[in-house]
Amino acid sequence: MTDSEHTSPEPAVTTDEAAEVTAAADPIVPDTKDWTWVLEQPCADCGLDAGAVVREDVAGMVRANAAGWTAVLGGDPKTLRRRPRPEIWSDLEYACHVRDVFRLFRVRLDLMLDQDDPLFANWDQDATAVAERYGEQRPAVVAVELAEAAEALAAAFEGVAGARWARTGNRSDGARFTVESFARYLIHDPVHHLYDVTGERV
Repeated sequence: MTDSEHTSPEPAVTTDEAAEVTAAADPIVPDTKDWTWVLEQPCADCGLDAGAVVREDVAGMVRANAAGWTAVLGGDPKTLRRRPRPEIWSDLEYACHVRDVFRLFRVRLDLMLDQDDPLFANWDQDATAVAERYGEQRPAVVAVELAEAAEALAAAFEGVAGARWARTGNRSDGARFTVESFARYLIHDPVHHLYDVTGERV
């Protein structure tokens, strides 16, 4: 799943901790799918029917998802940094991605609410993961940042009412969203990735 533009790198592990970093150096296979199909049909993997999500429920779903990630990030750091296969993100890398998705979608939501039909800047999620060394970030720090990003996004969605749900925004690949469809599209990403990590369907 693609889509991001911000991110401030967190400190990598210290020299003493470096031995615990087990994330493989192998590059992740880029995800080039157009995931907007989740607005049209349920996801057979995670089980979420994003198109049927009530828009006013998205804020609560974001908070609930963040709580799930907090639980995951409370695990053993060595396990969190271990990739199940060289080409698949570790649990920690997935968590960093979700944190940054929450941050990105807050930025894009603000653009849609403040500007008329904005065009979103591109984001390469895989390049970001490498550049910011997701696999070396501290799980406890990521947990706090993810919760903060989720709360900011949830609060922003709670502030949307009436005709503002119909405001629009665009991706450079031609995908066009209203705030309402954007909310439903957004919630699939963190839900799907929590399924990737826990195997628990909604």
